[in-house]
Formats: sequence, structure tokens, C-alpha cells
Amino acid sequence: MKFLKTFNSKSIYRHSKTLSNSSLYTTTTSAPPSPPITETKFLEYIQTSQWHFIKHLAPNLTPSLLSSTLPTLHQNPILVETLLSHLHRHPHCLDLNTRCITLCILYRLPSPKPSFHILQPILHTTTPTVIFNELSLARNRLNVKTTLVFDLLLSAYCQFRKPDEALECLNLMKENEIIPKTETCNSLLSLLLKLNKIKMAWFVYEEMVKMNIKSSIVTFNIMINILCREGKWKKAKDFIGHMEVYGVKPNVVTYNTVINGYCLRGKFEAASKIFKTMKDKNLKPDCYTYNSFISRLCKERRIEEASGVLCKLLESGLVPNAVTYNALIDGCCNKGDLDKAFAYRDEMMNRGIVASVFTYNLLIHALFLEKRIEEAEDMIKEMREKGVEPDVVTYNIQINGYCRCGNAKKALSLFDEMVEKNIRPTVETYTSLIDVFGKRNRMSEAEEKFKKSIKEGMLPDIIMFNALIDGHCVNGNIDRAFQLLKEMDNAKVVPDEVTFNTLMQGYCRERKVEEAKKLLDEMKERGIKPDHISYNTLISGYSKRGDMKDALEVFDEMLSLGFDPTLLTYNALIQGYSKIGEADHAEELLREMQSKGITPDDSTYLYVIEAMKTNDDLVENDDK
Repeated sequence: MKFLKTFNSKSIYRHSKTLSNSSLYTTTTSAPPSPPITETKFLEYIQTSQWHFIKHLAPNLTPSLLSSTLPTLHQNPILVETLLSHLHRHPHCLDLNTRCITLCILYRLPSPKPSFHILQPILHTTTPTVIFNELSLARNRLNVKTTLVFDLLLSAYCQFRKPDEALECLNLMKENEIIPKTETCNSLLSLLLKLNKIKMAWFVYEEMVKMNIKSSIVTFNIMINILCREGKWKKAKDFIGHMEVYGVKPNVVTYNTVINGYCLRGKFEAASKIFKTMKDKNLKPDCYTYNSFISRLCKERRIEEASGVLCKLLESGLVPNAVTYNALIDGCCNKGDLDKAFAYRDEMMNRGIVASVFTYNLLIHALFLEKRIEEAEDMIKEMREKGVEPDVVTYNIQINGYCRCGNAKKALSLFDEMVEKNIRPTVETYTSLIDVFGKRNRMSEAEEKFKKSIKEGMLPDIIMFNALIDGHCVNGNIDRAFQLLKEMDNAKVVPDEVTFNTLMQGYCRERKVEEAKKLLDEMKERGIKPDHISYNTLISGYSKRGDMKDALEVFDEMLSLGFDPTLLTYNALIQGYSKIGEADHAEELLREMQSKGITPDDSTYLYVIEAMKTNDDLVENDDK
């Protein structure tokens, strides 16, 4: 027997090995397929929280199994939410019908987030009508009485910034005599305000009135904000009385909205009256109230008055916030008072308010404008040490600052650094580089950056086009400059006076003043008003050629339009007279400009001296 056992085991091993290599071997070593999961078993796994089985089964679950199982769980939304968390990597098992059934269960949860999450994929692929109808069927199937599920659908469209679809959903609710909640309508109004869709917002508000949906304080505040956005300040103020008629008391936000609206227009007296009314109604102004005054006063460079408002804020027992100090720092920087700007920065930090990247950007920009490069670099170093990472604005400020100083190498290294850090360059980034390349006669690199910006999906704006046109004009490629003007027209970027002034200067450099004069006429035809630079360019062009008759004709036209001559105007005319040796006219213009309070510079006196010398040479030649 022992022999037989040994023989059998060995022979079986050899036999199986032989068969395994044979084409006749048909036995499979894999396990037999498991039977399909039943609804009962699936439900058991869920109700007993056997999530390891659910995870194992997830790849093979079907929408039909879920749609037949979920209704049994309609009283247990937390369990359904947990189930979905284990299926998030397998969206194939959730079709439109399943998602709508799920929504009819999840609406019971206190937070709408799970409902938004289940709706998100279908909001982008399915029309509101189809979703609405499917949701109606699911609601009937589960015998859900509440209409809150439709509110959730409308709110989801607002959450994912889909205003047209949200409006369609609102219309479907109205057609089916489903009245949305006030809060849901407020979400839609808020979205439309953010997207500046003012007409749509008024339509929704009118629909609310027609459907007898009661407006809340939030509704009224949004509509007052919209009136302020439209510049209808008096109506915004009257709206406060309108809401009181409906028994809704204005709150601090209401008054702040109107005050901010007036402040934005610089109407401080009207804003102050609203401020007084607010206090008379025993509503205490908050930091936002005072910030409205401070921000606008700083924009108008009225820093002392803004400082006075800050004192009142402190006297009222309020604590200034980052918005307060950033407004003051910005105002001081714009006025060129960097010492005071830094003093506010220090005061801000002493109060425990952390300086943000926005705060640092304001100060760094101001330092670069004053060409205090080392201090700007120290500021960048400081922000990094404090854990504040530079953003795209910081890089743009630096790149522009180094470009203005002519340090193209440093600007390019910063450009490479921001790309390495996955900070996407903007139109402003490329414009700064194009400008510096143009000034350094590196037009091939300027063109390369221009093309790269377009390749990255950016639409060149008027400033970028003007920078590239100026580079080509300065470097003598007037043909390419005019080609860019055509590209502007094709891209529907409307040229401005800077565009035409640049092209005129390009022609004048080549002594093609007549062509430059034609551009002045084209400007007028396009509805672009020439400015004093336009006229000075032509006066200078004619004067450099000694064509004083034409130069004076342009000068007279300039005066007739109300433009006052500048130092450049007089210098151009005096230079023209110096060319033809008319010293008397040159000296007469010198006296005229001095009488108008325009101080001559070295060039003025040089041209007068040249006029005298040329005049003497002409007289001497005549004598000979």
C-alpha cells in the first residue's frame, strides 16, 4: 500500500505536469465565478455595515441593483450617505435614476453637501428638464411629500454657478406649482449679483412677488446691493422704506450696502446721512461701515481724512481689520508717502493682524516704482521668512520693476522661476517682458513672448499690442507695427490714442510726417480723440524738417481744441526755427512760454542758441 501511495502521488504529479503542457489540457485553475449578488444579500451587507464586502462588490454593482435596494433605506439617510462614500470610485453604478432616488433620501440630512455631491455629475451632462422629470418620478416612487428635493436641485445649480440652468429649474417649479423656499431664491439672487446678471436678478425678484414668496432681510439686502450696482442710489435708499412696509427691519448689512454704494461714488455727504440714520435707529456701525469711508477716501488720496475715520472707528470700541490697514497702506503708497505706509504696516502687525500677500504686494510695488530695488528685495525676503508665499501679482510686480530698470536678465530669471513653481504667467507678465525687449532692440524675443502668450490661451489686450507696436516703431520696423494694427482689428481689440501716437512717432522718426498726419485723420474717423501728444508729435515732426508753416497749422489746431502747449510743444517749435535760422521767432517763443509759467530746460536754450548761430551764419553768407 505504501508503494502504491508513493507511486500514485508521483505519477499524479508527473501526469499533471505533462497535461499542463498539453494542448488537450482543459481544466482551469481559477476559482469559479461567484454568483451575482442578490438584493437581499446586498441589503444585509449595508444594514450590518459590512463595508469590506461592499468595497469588494463595488466594481460589479449595477444601477438596477442600487435603484431596487435604495427605497428600502429611505428612512436612513446616514446609512445611504455612508454607502455612497464606499462607492465614490465606482460612479458607473449610479445613473440618473439612481441619483434622483438617492436625492429623495439624502434631503433629510441637515447639510445639503451630500445632495450637491450626488447631483454634480449629472448637472453638467443632463438638461434641467430631464433631471426635474426623473426627480419627480423618484419622489413619487418613494412617496416623498416634501418639495425640498426640487429646492436642492435649484440650489445645486447655484452652488455650481450655472445661472441659466437655475432659471430654467425655477420656471419648471413654477409650471408644476412648486413654490421654492425664500432661502433658495436668495441663493439664486446672490449668484446673479456675483455674476453681474442684473436683468436676470430683477426677473427672479419679480417672479418671487408673483409666486407670493415672502422676501427676507437677505432678499432685500441683495436687491439694495443690485440697485447700488446699477448706480440707483436714491432708489436703494427708498428701498429701505419699502422693506419696512413689509415688516422687515433693516439691519447693519442693509445700511452698510447703501453707505458703501455712496462712498464708491465719492458721495460722502449722502453716505454720512445714512450713517446718522443708522445710528438713530440704534444700529451700531461695524468695521465694514467705517472701511467703506476709509477705502474711498484713500482712493482719492485724502489720507488725513481717512486717518480721522480710523480714529472714530477706534473710539467706537471696534478693532481695525486687515481691510482697514490695507486701504490705508494703499492710499499712502499711491500718494508716495512710503514712511506712513510702513508705519501703518507696523501698527497693523502690532495689533496682531497678519500682513497678507496683498499687503506685501502693495509695499513692494511702491518700492519698485520709486526704484528702491534693494528695499523691495528685502521686503520679498521678509515675506518668505514669515511664510507668506509670493503669488502671480508679486512676480508681475518684480518682473515689471526690473524691466523698468532695464534689468531684462533678472526679469527673465523671475519668469522662469514662476513657471517652475507652476504659477501661470498672465497677460501683464508677458507685456512687461515684451516692453523691455522692445526697449533693448530684442524684437525677435518680444515676438516670441507675444506668440507664446497666445499659444497659452491668453487674449492680448490693448496694452500688450501697444507695447509690441512701440518696440517695432522704435526699432524701425514700421511695416510690422501696421501689421499688428490689423491683427488688433481682427482680434476686435480697439486701438486707442496711444496706439496711433506710437505709429505717428514711428512715421516721424522716418521723416514721413505726411503719413503721420493721415493717421491723425484716421484717429478722428475711428472716433478716437487725439490728445496733446498726438499734436506734439506732428509739430515735432514738421519742425525737425524745418516745415514751420505746417507745424504752426497743427499748433493752431491744437490750441483751437483747448489743448495748452507744453514744454515739448515749445521746444519742438523753437527747434524748428533754429533749423531755419529765425532767431527772432525762437526768442519770441521763449518769452511766451516763460510768461505762461513754463520753465525752459537745457534743450530750450540750446535750440535758441542754435537759432542765433544759424541766423548769424545766414547773414554772413548773405554779406559775402
